[in-house]
Amino acid sequence: MAIWNLGSINADMVYAVPHLPGPGETLAASGLERFLGGKGANMSVAAARAGSQVRHIGAVGPEGRWAIDRLTEYGVDTRHIATLEAPTGHAIIAVEPGGENLIVLLPGANRAISPERVGSVLLDAAPGDLLVMQNETSAQVEAARLGRERGLTVCYAAAPFDAQAVRDVLPWLDFLILNAVEAEQLQEATGLTPDQLPVSHVIVTLGSKGARHFDTDKGISTEYPAYRVKAVDTTGAGDTFTGYVLSGMDRGLPMPQAITQAMRAAALMVMRHGTADVIPDLKEVLAARF
Repeated sequence: MAIWNLGSINADMVYAVPHLPGPGETLAASGLERFLGGKGANMSVAAARAGSQVRHIGAVGPEGRWAIDRLTEYGVDTRHIATLEAPTGHAIIAVEPGGENLIVLLPGANRAISPERVGSVLLDAAPGDLLVMQNETSAQVEAARLGRERGLTVCYAAAPFDAQAVRDVLPWLDFLILNAVEAEQLQEATGLTPDQLPVSHVIVTLGSKGARHFDTDKGISTEYPAYRVKAVDTTGAGDTFTGYVLSGMDRGLPMPQAITQAMRAAALMVMRHGTADVIPDLKEVLAARF
């Protein structure tokens, strides 16, 4: 099978700061690094490094060839990434010594992907393949609907969170992942708790406390504790977790095994500075000792 990812591609500009800035505050950064990023790119790299065949559907600007080359280097199929007139998306990320971060995002070309392009690409998808989206691109609803029509397993990572965006794709979802705050916001918007959503599998990530999986078809809820590690940068950890879960699903792993591998990958990720460029591969994840 394959994972089709309608996903964002960004240049992540990561600044090391003494603390996260408050309103009106000017801070001197002690360092700057540029990484390949975007929730979509991160998930594609994570799933590819976990052993899946990943086909990325996305867009960059005229200056974004480096991002396509980097994704290709990391094992992602990039044939469906368009070069558009809009600038490549980019994020300004401030990271404080404890690993917490603040992000300012310019969507750029990510929001210029046409539904027609997505539709033409998904004609090559086969029943049983996975389709994943995040709320950083255009054409999410059209992709979700077409994915369901073509017999794909339709997955949604609900970030950056917008309750209406989730509600718009909810009728076509098989898998939904969101964090605890987002789950509360979605409950306020829909009146439904995670176990009541019309989605077969819902995962709520709990940060340093781990994650909870809801198998709504069986009515089962399972908690997975996080591994205790010293975090230096939480950027991209959630995307790494999601990519590994999706890869586990794609490779036919039972959900508990897929989530456990994803927890290990996320634990390694928070011990590293950077985003897509430093996502661990499956060999590292399996060999890690916590």
